[in-house]
Amino acid sequence: MKILFVIDTMTAGGKERRLTELMKSLKSKPEVQFELALMTNDIHYQEVFSLGINIHFFIRKRRKDLSVFRSFYQLCKTYKPDIVHCWDTMTAVYITPICKLLHLKLINGMIVDAPEKQNIFFKPWQRARLTFPFADLIIGNSRAGLKAYKAPVKKSIVIHNGFNFERTENLEPGELLKEKLAIDTKYIIGMVATYSEYKDYATFFKAAQLLLKKRSDITFIAIGKNTDSGLARGHIESQYSKYFRLLGRQSDIESLVNIMDIGVLSTFTEGISNSILEYMAMGKPVVATAGGGTNEIVEDYKTGFLVSTSNPDELAEKIELLLNDSQMRLEMGNYAIERIHKDFSIDVMSEKYFEVYNSLLPS
Repeated sequence: MKILFVIDTMTAGGKERRLTELMKSLKSKPEVQFELALMTNDIHYQEVFSLGINIHFFIRKRRKDLSVFRSFYQLCKTYKPDIVHCWDTMTAVYITPICKLLHLKLINGMIVDAPEKQNIFFKPWQRARLTFPFADLIIGNSRAGLKAYKAPVKKSIVIHNGFNFERTENLEPGELLKEKLAIDTKYIIGMVATYSEYKDYATFFKAAQLLLKKRSDITFIAIGKNTDSGLARGHIESQYSKYFRLLGRQSDIESLVNIMDIGVLSTFTEGISNSILEYMAMGKPVVATAGGGTNEIVEDYKTGFLVSTSNPDELAEKIELLLNDSQMRLEMGNYAIERIHKDFSIDVMSEKYFEVYNSLLPS
């Protein structure tokens, strides 16, 4: 079985982490060969280089670079994959006509979010409408995502993200990390997400400052691209700045999650969040915005709390409820670990992908 994985970039993001973990798992299956094609030079997950696979870089010289079509065509013609699996909207546009021309099986894996509202001006929606009819299979990481994009039911399936528990090994000692970050408060609450229009950091920061008006035993940390930007810092009043650590992009996410008491994800739209998987796998109760794929992983009042969109008062209330009840935090955290092991492990995810790949091959 020969697979060509095609993705725009391998920056520090959810789908990039998912593909990295999938490739690591598939490497143990001798019947599977695969190569990787990228449209940028950016590879955040250095494990990719240790896989011993061919990595192809097709860099666009401009936004609409027709030469990339030719590069993809030549690669597919030479490599002759049994299956091409694209992971985002841009690569779906480039690779779809080539797969049809060369009669290659195509998996469209672009659905990684679950926007509540769609319109013809939303580019991912346009690309979905353009490419879905020609895919042999559409894989979304949440039921909510497939529904939001109106993916054809007969050729659509859900494969949830999976967490690799090897990532919880060899963590940096918590006390040492706290010392590096100059954190001496009793509690640490964190949010792991890129600072962008899709993540509701404004609500997270407002909720944090509502709590800091009442108590001074909490440090709030934000981890992800642009969380250390001026725009992010602009949400924080000067008198509370000493209780925040805006860390930007980090590589050792697991060690940082390990020192948290509660993991937060305040957002506007979400598929299955890798951040929530990380919180739960590390035994942290979650407080997250309800909706989309988040409802498929967070069990309200069991692994944490689901809160309304853009409601800092409710977010602060649920965080404080957890802070004031150590037994609740422990029980929710333990149940979260069990849930990830049972339904969201890397082994579960990888086996589902492997079954799908086999189903597309001639019998």
